[in-house]
Amino acid sequence: MKAVVMAGGEGTRLRPMTSSMPKPLLPVVNRPIMEHVLRLLKRHGLSETVVTVQFLASLVRNYFGDGEELGMSLTYANEETPLGTAGSVKNAEEALKDDTFLVISGDALTDFDLTALVEYHRAKGALVTVCLTRVPDPLEFGITIIDDEGRVDRFLEKPTWGQVFSDTVNTGIYVMEPEVFDYVAAGVSVDWSGDVFPKLLKEGKPIYGYVAEGYWEDVGTHESYLKAQADVLTGKVDVDIDGFELSPGVWVAEGAEVDRDAILKGPLYIGDYAKVEGGVELREHTVLGSNVVVKRGAFLHKAVVHDNVYIGPQTNLRGCVIGKNTDVMRAARIEEGAVIGDECLIEEESLVSGDVRIYPFKTIEAGAVVNTSVIWESRGQKYLFGPRGVSGILNVEITPELAVRLAGAYATTLKKGATVTTARDHSRGARALKRAVISALQASAINVRDLENVPMPVARQETARGSAGGIMIRTTPGVPDSVDIMFFDERGADLSQAAQRKLDRVFSRQEYRRAFPGEIGELTFPARPFDSYSGSLLKALDITGVPESGLKVVVDAAHGNAALLLPSILGRLGIDALTVNSGLDDARPTETADERHEGLLRLGEIVASSKSGFGVRFDPVGERMSLVDERGRIIDDHRALLVLLDCVAAERGGGKIALPVTTTRIAEQVAAYHGVQVQWTTTSPDDLARAAQSDDTIFGGDGRGGFVIPEFSTVFDGTAAFVRLIGLVARTQLTLSQIDARIPRAHVRRRDVATPWAAKGMVMRRVVEAAGDREIDTTDGVRVVETDGRWALVLPDPAEAVTHVWAEGPDDDAADELLDEWSRVVEHAGD
Repeated sequence: MKAVVMAGGEGTRLRPMTSSMPKPLLPVVNRPIMEHVLRLLKRHGLSETVVTVQFLASLVRNYFGDGEELGMSLTYANEETPLGTAGSVKNAEEALKDDTFLVISGDALTDFDLTALVEYHRAKGALVTVCLTRVPDPLEFGITIIDDEGRVDRFLEKPTWGQVFSDTVNTGIYVMEPEVFDYVAAGVSVDWSGDVFPKLLKEGKPIYGYVAEGYWEDVGTHESYLKAQADVLTGKVDVDIDGFELSPGVWVAEGAEVDRDAILKGPLYIGDYAKVEGGVELREHTVLGSNVVVKRGAFLHKAVVHDNVYIGPQTNLRGCVIGKNTDVMRAARIEEGAVIGDECLIEEESLVSGDVRIYPFKTIEAGAVVNTSVIWESRGQKYLFGPRGVSGILNVEITPELAVRLAGAYATTLKKGATVTTARDHSRGARALKRAVISALQASAINVRDLENVPMPVARQETARGSAGGIMIRTTPGVPDSVDIMFFDERGADLSQAAQRKLDRVFSRQEYRRAFPGEIGELTFPARPFDSYSGSLLKALDITGVPESGLKVVVDAAHGNAALLLPSILGRLGIDALTVNSGLDDARPTETADERHEGLLRLGEIVASSKSGFGVRFDPVGERMSLVDERGRIIDDHRALLVLLDCVAAERGGGKIALPVTTTRIAEQVAAYHGVQVQWTTTSPDDLARAAQSDDTIFGGDGRGGFVIPEFSTVFDGTAAFVRLIGLVARTQLTLSQIDARIPRAHVRRRDVATPWAAKGMVMRRVVEAAGDREIDTTDGVRVVETDGRWALVLPDPAEAVTHVWAEGPDDDAADELLDEWSRVVEHAGD
């Protein structure tokens, strides 16, 4: 039986370590990761192995040769272009077509019992057996669900937290029969989990999952790379360490010289022919490669040092990685999380701050301080994007420097010469940051259309008029000292999860494109964007009957930039409108929840005293709106969604309404009464926008004041929702309280449960297990439906250490009881 070791990946997330070295050759305790993999294969009798190579293939071939030194027989299958996980194995079909074979990654550290895996495969008579394991954070892996017999039910590649319904993930280790090649196209990029396995499942082929016990670490990030070193040293993974144990946990390889006055506090490793002078202190989880010299007075703690590195006297290295052939001179200091590439020179008394990346062949001058703000890590946030784009405290977490790097990363994802639309709210902070963003875009060969201070719906629509994307900077709703940098796609919608990941990767690698002098982008200022927006809006929406209705409304602009747009709309509608709070105050760019509630109470008083038909209050950027009925009563946001839904469905009498899964199921009753279907989406705004693109979608909303009016736009637009509502009320001749009264009452409860990041995957698995035979829906999170129609939804937050729980029942007590039950499941998942 043969094995296939996949060793063609670039390992972009591990740069600069992989800038000049293929990921499988990265040393873990002074042996390449792939060598640990090959030794595992040999231990289980799989000595005849095919290695698939692509990125820096010659380095892999030169290092391992024909495998004779390992007592193995190695052959190589070279890819001219990346072929994907399945395509690369298909490329080696000639060597594998005669018998069962095992596929394993060359860059994952593991000690799984491969013999047991193969025996399981044969006992099940499987076409494919997927090796699975359980991990605390499944976001970067493919989730796999198996039934009681071990048969695979479902695959999901690299989910968001809303899609996590288990912590059982695909390790990329497979046992396969040659017949699987019939399902893999030759010469094109094909993936197992994304392309081949779904096809096999659809045809009912026998695909089984084997949950392996033991150690497995996908060495895909700098953090996991350091963790793998520590796990080998502490014995968490069963691999061979090349050397002898000088004292408990202190491993020294052949030819190493360690002065008797050196202080060694293991577990640690000193490579062959390394030299450690007296007065040096090496602390736990430190790894020195071959031929490393550490001079007197140096201090190293959790530092990983590759081959042929010079560490000067009085240096201080903590939790960092030093690439091969690098010199770190006297009294230099390198902080935790920093990564120094190959063949660098770090001169005397220089400081490299935490999480800085220094690429190969660079020199850091004596006394220099290399300092990059550690924004996301310091906030405990693993990913760049949160629920509102990139958010943080102004000039603490979101600085002009960060704005420049973000804009440069975004520009790098676009073609040179593309156009990006920029906009902001009326705050001083947003104005300052937008100027930095524009400069970075132009310097990256991007043309900029600057709208200046406009409502968000205007920014989105202008972006959709021929731009490759857009950037809007606004004050975080309810948090005056924070800002959101929001990125739009060519449709003016929020970036998709895939596009966010791409931008995140470019930003983390800090590889920004810069323009040549003749390529600097142009800056233009579009003329009359408000007139253009309002003209398109009134042309797209049905406003028949409005002038004749004699409708009177009160509009509260909440001191936001919606006030800039309202005059060009209200004047053309022909209604009696009273506008309040229309003055802009750049020192008050947002409002707290309490301030907003007080504003709605005042709006209600004005509506009631003026005997108006209803009142509407926009958020400061005109994206969302809240309602007050003719009696001055506040209609809460969830109820407002049902009111508009009822009106739209009654008028259209067909089609679909897009709603997030957190919405009350009363919406289904209202829609069904009017012959309309509900399409449930995730809570992500870009998912709702995608659903709104369908020709038969007539309405959408999120229950938090965000409404989608597909006749005009597929994104949240408070102004469009306001105009649509005016037309509906004018034609039905019903008041909002009358419409509200004919809709059944909803009883939905919500609770946030604190959940450590490491426990989120396990929580979702326990939720699925606790559901038992009850119906579950995994559109976003896990929704468990009781036989009597009650339901609970468990959804991990993508940006905070929190799990959200919703529950709906026939009354408040039933909803509270169900909420308590599932909150307890989440709280005790780790017990």
